[in-house]
Amino acid sequence: MFLVNWMAGAISHNEKFRGRYAALSVAAVVIMVGIPLWWKTTETYRAWLPYSQIRELDSLQLQLSMEVEVVFSRGTLTPEQQKKVPLSQIREEQHQVNENTRLKYRYETKYRTATVMEEDALGQPSTEDADLSLHRLSESPCGSVVMYVIPQSSTLLPEGVKVYVGQRRTALLRGWEALGGTLKEVLAVLEPQVEQVLRTMSFSHSDITAALGDRIRGSRLSRESLADSMRAFKSSPGYEITFSLLNPDPQSHSLHWDIEGAVQTYIQPLLDKLAPVANHSVDSQILYYAVLGVKPRFNRELSAYTLSAESLAHVINPIEAKLGSNAASSNPVLNFLLYVPDAHHAPLLIQDQGKREVPSNAFHSPRWGGIMVYNVKDQYGPEAEVPVYINIDMARVMGVFLSQLRLMLGVQPTHLAPGFLLQSPGSAGLTDWELDRLQWTRSVENVAMASTTITSLAQLLNQIGNIVINDNIAQQVSSAVTSLQAAVAELEAGNLAFALQYSREAILASERAFFDPSLLHLLYFPDDQKFAIYIPLFLPMCVPILLSLLKMLGEIRRSRAERRAKKD
Repeated sequence: MFLVNWMAGAISHNEKFRGRYAALSVAAVVIMVGIPLWWKTTETYRAWLPYSQIRELDSLQLQLSMEVEVVFSRGTLTPEQQKKVPLSQIREEQHQVNENTRLKYRYETKYRTATVMEEDALGQPSTEDADLSLHRLSESPCGSVVMYVIPQSSTLLPEGVKVYVGQRRTALLRGWEALGGTLKEVLAVLEPQVEQVLRTMSFSHSDITAALGDRIRGSRLSRESLADSMRAFKSSPGYEITFSLLNPDPQSHSLHWDIEGAVQTYIQPLLDKLAPVANHSVDSQILYYAVLGVKPRFNRELSAYTLSAESLAHVINPIEAKLGSNAASSNPVLNFLLYVPDAHHAPLLIQDQGKREVPSNAFHSPRWGGIMVYNVKDQYGPEAEVPVYINIDMARVMGVFLSQLRLMLGVQPTHLAPGFLLQSPGSAGLTDWELDRLQWTRSVENVAMASTTITSLAQLLNQIGNIVINDNIAQQVSSAVTSLQAAVAELEAGNLAFALQYSREAILASERAFFDPSLLHLLYFPDDQKFAIYIPLFLPMCVPILLSLLKMLGEIRRSRAERRAKKD
């Protein structure tokens, strides 16, 4: 009997130890293997991002460097003054826009005398011929300006004209007959005129400040700069341009417009010149029975129907619903509408806020496009057979649309100082210096937009830790940061073409990273949903392990208490 009881106690004691070891083993496996494995397999993958470089971009410090060349022709300097050229001067301007944005402009002006071939070019009979001849001698780098100072007695410039600005990057300045004094005194007299030419042919501080966009408050912009910036479309990799002919009365008017030939003649040269800035695509359409959303009023004094400036804002929405959209492209759309009024509301005239007739009979809407009213009632008599065949004068129409297109694409109007004369851009629709001015502002705008996008994305990813950052996003962010740094460096070096190229790459990469669909997978996956998923999985497994561990602790405490009692 004693042996049986001893054996039963031994078996019970072994089972207790076996249970303890089993519980400890399971707990050890769960803690040492299960939890790390679960943590590793369920963790959010977040690729490395260059946060330190992104923080540096948040504090934007831009330096725009520009080369200016002033060439003295024969008769503007004394022999003694000519001995001290060539020489160069550097002028710098600094502007603290806000606590995170600082601008610095660096102008390197080089002074020299004209060569023999340049003197021959300046001897041409007209300013247009002289501008073309000087361009053929040497093409100036993108973003630079060359000024030729000619004697006051020269007949090259028309009477009363002090400065002539050509189609290229060249300006002619009416100087003086050779003056005495030092060269430094001569340059001091010339400097105000040089600064006026630079404000006309190159960027101004107001243009660059407006290009910074959301990085600065609107109150820092002048009313004129704010209006110009709000009129033009924001910088984009591409634009869709749509020309629409609206015929509300096809039973009375059979309209014909050679839109393809007109685009090739008037619009395409401008788009070809703007190719470094953005890509453009052009399409056209004819809409029948499309009427204005506003009923015009008849003016007895003018014997015509009129649209007041107050009613123009209500014209666009009804028409826009009929224009359609290109769903395959995310680029902004520029709409240009040619409206031919029906016979019952013709002629139709547009009036400005002063109740005066608008000479072009057209108007434009900021960041949307333009509308031109084309009256045809005077082209046929009351007994004409309907529908009357109308051949639209595309030269007149495209002249209006071309000026509106320039404004929409960011080519700002030039405010001339007294005594300035600008050469027409001609068939190209855009001068070289206007293109440079646009490239300066677009480069700064792209850098500002890309840096804002990247810093916003970095802040978002820092605040929400369960967003997946895959390798593609990390690559796009790194590419954007690298392109931004390169664009800033090229602006500082004065390489405008490369700066624009890198800034476009930066804004494309930053937008691809910011709008990547993978960022939305775990964006709205809060912690309470995690608990709702994992508690049913882990609770049935953890409760028995915890109870076993608690039971073991209780047995250890009882055994210790029994040993103390036996000793006592």
